[in-house]
Amino acid sequence: MQRSKRVLLLRFSAIGDVAMTLPVIYSMAEAYPDYNFTFVSQSFLGKLLVNKPSNLTFYPIDISKGEKSLMGVFSLFNRLYKMDFDMVIDLHDVLRTKVIRYLFSLRGINCSVIDKGRSEKRALTSREGKVMEQLKSSVDRYKETMNRAGFVFPLSFNSLFDKEKADLSKVESLFGKKSCRWIGLAPFAKHKGKIYPIEKCSALIELLLKRDDIKILLFGGGAKELAVMKDLSEGRERVVVAGGSMDFYDELALMSELDLMISMDSANMHLASLVGTPVVSVWGATHPYAGFMGYGQSSDRAVQLDLPCRPCSVFGDKECYRGDFACMEQLPPESIERVVNRLLVVK
Repeated sequence: MQRSKRVLLLRFSAIGDVAMTLPVIYSMAEAYPDYNFTFVSQSFLGKLLVNKPSNLTFYPIDISKGEKSLMGVFSLFNRLYKMDFDMVIDLHDVLRTKVIRYLFSLRGINCSVIDKGRSEKRALTSREGKVMEQLKSSVDRYKETMNRAGFVFPLSFNSLFDKEKADLSKVESLFGKKSCRWIGLAPFAKHKGKIYPIEKCSALIELLLKRDDIKILLFGGGAKELAVMKDLSEGRERVVVAGGSMDFYDELALMSELDLMISMDSANMHLASLVGTPVVSVWGATHPYAGFMGYGQSSDRAVQLDLPCRPCSVFGDKECYRGDFACMEQLPPESIERVVNRLLVVK
């Protein structure tokens, strides 16, 4: 009996980027049940693969330790090569994956690699001669990579909990059963250019609390973020800290119960998108045109200022050359409130 063909998928980081691969990978695995797919990424990201197709396997690595050095990358290749893959699909195209891809190609294994559109993104974020146009989404780029490898399929993914309802036991033990509208607020991001000022977040919370039919759940992690969330919830009965109290699964389960999520251009936008929750996204130094809008989200839910300097960065990691972070500092909380209220009326 002929064995199933084996396909190796590479995407090592980051949370949001890996989250955007899942709608494509899940759809492909379901469309090709006679293939076995192995997804290689950082070990902690394996918890995102909730209710995965049976022919999809997760292979954990740690690029901060074992796979950090070039020798570690060679060691990883040797382990993967022994698994007898028929094809390699590189969804990352960074030095580590380039090396692995090259070593597989030397041994006659077909490889396909993502086109990240780096030159287009440089033009979009350029200070001079900026080209303001919508680029392909990362999800579309992932799917096109699969298509070039010979896998043609529709995007059938709706939610991680589409086929198996989320277990809400931990959620209900922490926050009780849902008796009103739940709004998530994730005010943090990795880089300053993507973070809405905390005092403006506080003002937004006050605006939202004028409604008597909502509870606000704050998302974030790490000691500093938890301290900020505690301050934001202090004295506000209908504002609770959700971040830091759950693992990935339960946080995703909670997000699936939200009526909507308010998030920066950050991982939480993508996590909420994975469970089909509408996201009101807030953009500063970055821009939806770069292609990082959450899966299934609409551009009319994006809140941003029309400034000639925007976007100045693809990832929000550059210093503001104006020096005032006007893209966030001048964005009024009322503009976010209006979109939230519009969506709540629709729901």
